[in-house]
Formats: sequence, structure tokens, C-alpha cells
Amino acid sequence: MRRLTAKQGNDMSKAIRIDGKAMAAELSAKITEETAALLQDHGLVPGLAVVIIGEDPASQVYVRNKKRTAEACGFHSVQHSLAEESSQEDVLALIDQLNNDESIHGILVQLPLPDQLDEQTVTQAVAPHKDVDGFHFINIGKLTSGNTADAFVPCTPAGCMVMIEQHLGKDLSGKNAVVIGRSNIVGKPMASLLLQENATVTITHSRTKDLPDVVRQADIVVAAVGRPNMVGGDWIKPGAVVIDVGINRIEVTVDGEPKSKLTGDIDYDAVCEVAAAATPVPGGVGPMTIVMLMSNTLRAARLASGLSVD
Repeated sequence: MRRLTAKQGNDMSKAIRIDGKAMAAELSAKITEETAALLQDHGLVPGLAVVIIGEDPASQVYVRNKKRTAEACGFHSVQHSLAEESSQEDVLALIDQLNNDESIHGILVQLPLPDQLDEQTVTQAVAPHKDVDGFHFINIGKLTSGNTADAFVPCTPAGCMVMIEQHLGKDLSGKNAVVIGRSNIVGKPMASLLLQENATVTITHSRTKDLPDVVRQADIVVAAVGRPNMVGGDWIKPGAVVIDVGINRIEVTVDGEPKSKLTGDIDYDAVCEVAAAATPVPGGVGPMTIVMLMSNTLRAARLASGLSVD
């Protein structure tokens, strides 16, 4: 693990690129090894079921990536694809079936859902001990209270913490952290994780006064607002570690032709002139989110069988 100090960050002309793809590959190899040992020692194969409703192109890509990664790790991987017009009763019936299937240890319902489905009702129908997305109120409550021994942490914040700890160590005492965004999926759980490691945390959002000034005080910045390139280099404290959760598709012109490209919530090139380390988009948080889903599923399988977990 490479740890950075603010002084080191100031001395660098460019930030370290936090390579989420490489980190995810390393963690995936470890999960694959542990999965093989679980089968050999206990005859147990982690089972992950993904439920997708409708034909949203981005969701289809995400689900394919998750299924491919699960299979590569040696999991029992199941995909249930339902029609766009599926009723809430049909979706809840499928979730109930999966809740009672002993070969399935983790259930993921791909979001967003079609308009006729109530997201809260659907996500809360997943049994807490199979809620590998960490969206159930019981898992949220355990995370908020710091009681995470048998809880599941949302995958994106969990991946962000691995990246932060790689550069700053696990104990974040004395570090100021600013989370830009207050969603239940990223912002709020991210703040809880940072607090557990003794960081002093500020959650900011669209109504925060003088937002750039607030962000400028942070040793750790997590941007999760869904606004392309919003965070500029002049927002960043020299030597900060910056994690970009945003995935935005924008239109650019290349050789006179319109093209689409992915970009994050930070102006990566400008931020890298100031920060000690930063995540790119793509290739940063995204791969880590998927591998943390695998980590949660492996934990779920071990917990279901009464085996120890880290």
C-alpha cells in the first residue's frame, strides 16, 4: 500500500492515477481463490441472482459485466430478465422465490426500474441477508450505527473506501473529508464509512453555500453528483485524494464528427495538477463497484453457512 502525505502531493507535478481496473483485477483474483477454497473445503458455491426489468441499454451492459465477473470468480450466476411492462406483483413474486432459494446467496435488482414499479417496495422485498447491494433499511441501519459485522455495505462506497485506504491508510484520523452528493446509494453510506475510520466528514449538495470553498478544505473528496466535470482544479486542496463516482455521457467533436464519451464529475486533468491522487472515468470507481458486489456475495455465502468472515 502506497501512502501519501499532503507534502508529497504538493511535490508532484501530476497526481497518481488510481487505477480501479487494476485494483479490481487484483481483488477479483483473491475472490476467485477464496471461492475455490470454499468449494473444496465446504462444498459451497456462492450464488448470485440478478434481476433486470426492461431493455435499458446501460442496465443491460452493467448486468452483462456483473454476470461475466461472477462466472469468472466461480460463482453460480443466474440472470432473470423480465419484460418492461412486468407488474409489481410479478417482480415481488420472483424476489420471494429467490429469497427462498438456498442456492442463491445474493440478490441484485438492477436499477432504474420502469415507472410502474415502486423502487422502495422492490428493494425492501429482498431479504436483508441476501441484499448484496446494501439497500435494505436493516443494512442501512447497521452501517449507520457502525454495526457492520453481518451487514452489507453498498458496493460503490465500499469500493471507494478501498481506494482511499490504499493511499492514506485505514485510520483517517485528522483527515477532513467532503462528500459531494447526498444520495442513499453513494453519498450517505460514503459518509458513514468515512466516519467509521475517524475522518471528519461534511456532506454537501445542491443547496450548500460556497461549495467550492467547502471542498477546498478537504483532504479527501468524493464527488457523486452526476454533473460532468463540475469539480475543477481550483476546488481542490493541494495533496488531496479525489474519488470520482460520476459517470456522465457527453457529446464531443472529434475531427469534425460528433462523438459521445464518458466523463466524471471532476475535471480530471485540472484536478490532477493539484491533487495527490485521483480516479479516472472510465477505469476508476466502476470496476471496483462490480468487484465489491462479488465480495459481498462471497460474504453472504459464508454467513449463510455459519462460516467466519473478515
